Amino acid sequence: MLTKNSGAHLGAALAALAWCDEIVVFDTGSVDDTRAIATAFPNVTWHQCQGRFPGFGTAHRLAAGLARHDWILSIDSDEVVSPALADEIRALALDPHTVYALPFQNYYNGRHITTCGWQREYHERLFCREVTDFSDRPVHEKVATEGLLVRRLRHPVQHYSYDSLDDFLRKMQVYTSLFASQHAGRKSGGAWHAWAHGAWAFLKCYVLQQGFRQGAEGFTISTYNAHTAVWKYLKLGEANRRLST
Repeated sequence: MLTKNSGAHLGAALAALAWCDEIVVFDTGSVDDTRAIATAFPNVTWHQCQGRFPGFGTAHRLAAGLARHDWILSIDSDEVVSPALADEIRALALDPHTVYALPFQNYYNGRHITTCGWQREYHERLFCREVTDFSDRPVHEKVATEGLLVRRLRHPVQHYSYDSLDDFLRKMQVYTSLFASQHAGRKSGGAWHAWAHGAWAFLKCYVLQQGFRQGAEGFTISTYNAHTAVWKYLKLGEANRRLST
């Protein structure tokens, strides 16, 4: 579990993992009560990231390498494993050459979001580290599944990634900068790309993915997706210009 100023949901996330033999918490610079909350749980081992944040993919790989066991269940600090999912995982006859994908229920402002592309969402999170691991991508990291089976589980993780507009803005700053760093010199950016990607992101989320059905929350999520796309490609254009000078 990666953490940084994760106090809002960390207690619930860790409590839902009380059945796990060990929880590796890898902190990347918290200044709130994250450490106090985490170390109150007897199955938590606390580790502090040294130096600058290496990107999400590398951070996940470092955290997985600190575990005592080879089977890794990767859960973020704003994700709560449902009791039914915990029972389902514990009943599995784990196959090292299978990566297990967990279904997600996403929440914003206390509301379960079933539009905006946030529905029917699966993420590969349970794997054997002797066989595979996370990619080293700075953002949008995934567990490598090439040559492996992927099995979808039935019961959900409850994901509370955004509680307020401040959460959207804070994460937008991090993700857009990581995107620009990752793609500098490899993709085109600039004002035209920013406008085109931003307009398409809003249309896709609000109209095609029916964000309009969820009132203010749907509009906020659609606007966030559009603004994120705009700043990704503006920052990428700036990064490309720096490389060319």
